[in-house]
Amino acid sequence: MVQIGLHAGQQDISSDELRKLWRFADEHGFDFLSCWDHFYEAPPKDGMSDTYEAVALLGAMSVETQNVRLGTHVFCMNYRNPALLAKSIATIDHLSHGRIELGLGAGWHSEEHTAFGYEFPSVKERLDRLEEGIQIIQGMYQGDGMSFSGNYYSVADVKLHPRPIQNPIPIVVGGRGEKRTLRLAARYADGWNVPYIHLEEFERLSGVLDMWCEKEDRDPTSVERSINLHMHMGATEADGERIEKERAALFGSRPEQRGGTIIGGPQRAIERIQHFAEAGAERVSIAIRPPIDWDALQAFAEVVIPAVK
Repeated sequence: MVQIGLHAGQQDISSDELRKLWRFADEHGFDFLSCWDHFYEAPPKDGMSDTYEAVALLGAMSVETQNVRLGTHVFCMNYRNPALLAKSIATIDHLSHGRIELGLGAGWHSEEHTAFGYEFPSVKERLDRLEEGIQIIQGMYQGDGMSFSGNYYSVADVKLHPRPIQNPIPIVVGGRGEKRTLRLAARYADGWNVPYIHLEEFERLSGVLDMWCEKEDRDPTSVERSINLHMHMGATEADGERIEKERAALFGSRPEQRGGTIIGGPQRAIERIQHFAEAGAERVSIAIRPPIDWDALQAFAEVVIPAVK
């Protein structure tokens, strides 16, 4: 059975509507609710879109909801000391009564790095930092009294109290890099997330992850696979046909094949999610951005979720 998530982007939306969106997910059968980790708009335009910070949002999400699991897709390791991030997420684990997951990535948004005073190093260094950060966070969650000395981060007998409710908090590595990112997922993570890619690419990358799991002497089925899909579904089949025509005019025939997108009516959404589930996706999250089509979201909850779960 595939899990269904809602990836609620916190950009160009009021805090009141964002909280309404969280409550909707919590009350309408979604399994997972996530935000992203950006200080500026994504993808970047002029940097002036209203965007909320992720740790603060997760704290609010944890007390605004009761049922859904919570997380990020994904935290940029460069933005926070990993020991402090581990402490923050452990706190949210208590606020949410054990519903938090920690998504981690190497980061890519050079503009916000520069604007907020962070270095934007090479891909290799960002991935090295990611690996060191994961080692610290994982060590803090798995035991008490963690010491680590790396090239970029260090901790000295750091203790985490109170201990997290979950033992340990699940770690999800996000990204599609075949040489390092997927290997890090195989080596350390409980889950792997990838956004907005087409079905064939998801299948191929999932196979690469299997290969790295074998090299790490790990059961590939122990790494949960998830994908985010852009949501362009209409509330009715007629609305879906209109949206398909509009998107085809912009992108050509079968526009959903240009990336990870749900386009069309509820039936097309059901088929799209089922195809990804058959390809190995254990969780599919729909990515919602304003202006929110509440009728379409209601139809997704009432028609699509019962059909795929």
